[in-house]
Amino acid sequence: MSSDAFAIDPSAQMPDADIWFALPPGFIPLPVERILAGESAPGGEEHVGGPSAERLAVLDGSPGREQIVPLLALVRRLTYMLAWNRVIHCSVGVHRDDEGDDSLLLSLFTLAWRETAWAPRSVTAARSAGAVSDAVHRETLDLPCGPGSLVETRVTPQIEGLTQELLQVAAYVPYPDARRLAILTLSTTATHHSDHYRNLLRETARMVTFGNPLPTHDGEV
Repeated sequence: MSSDAFAIDPSAQMPDADIWFALPPGFIPLPVERILAGESAPGGEEHVGGPSAERLAVLDGSPGREQIVPLLALVRRLTYMLAWNRVIHCSVGVHRDDEGDDSLLLSLFTLAWRETAWAPRSVTAARSAGAVSDAVHRETLDLPCGPGSLVETRVTPQIEGLTQELLQVAAYVPYPDARRLAILTLSTTATHHSDHYRNLLRETARMVTFGNPLPTHDGEV
């Protein structure tokens, strides 16, 4: 993977944007609102196609659409499970298992906000990590944007069609006003690659900034 080039989402230029981040290659943004609203296609069929499916299908070495559509259906179920977290961004990650059997690895990245009572940011980050009782890994993060924490858990979701153990890695990054918490979550059934996904989220958290990092010209991005 190359991390030298980034695609800038139009939301980065919104005047009310208050958080910026970057994802490595292999992640494609999904329309959170349409997924959670359960948009349907003509005839009452669940809509899981459209531009996202088409973009996934043309990835180098990817399987055909008949394999992609069930994956997107799974993404929708995972998104419902995380919806309570005030999700404002959702991306699906599709990568090849080049350290195993070359199978397709699916992951789901979400960014959400949580309101918190005021406390020093380092305290909020530590409390957030400590509140996860079933964590199998915890660590503090010293990020360019401030203090944070990272937690790894293993769960078996009670979701129809998903019986595999789920790896979830979450990074908690307090906002500068210390009254909000940005929560970055990476979920996957590829639990045997926990180190890889933990490192992936850790590096993504390092790219978080609460100040506009984009160059401006005459006051415009």
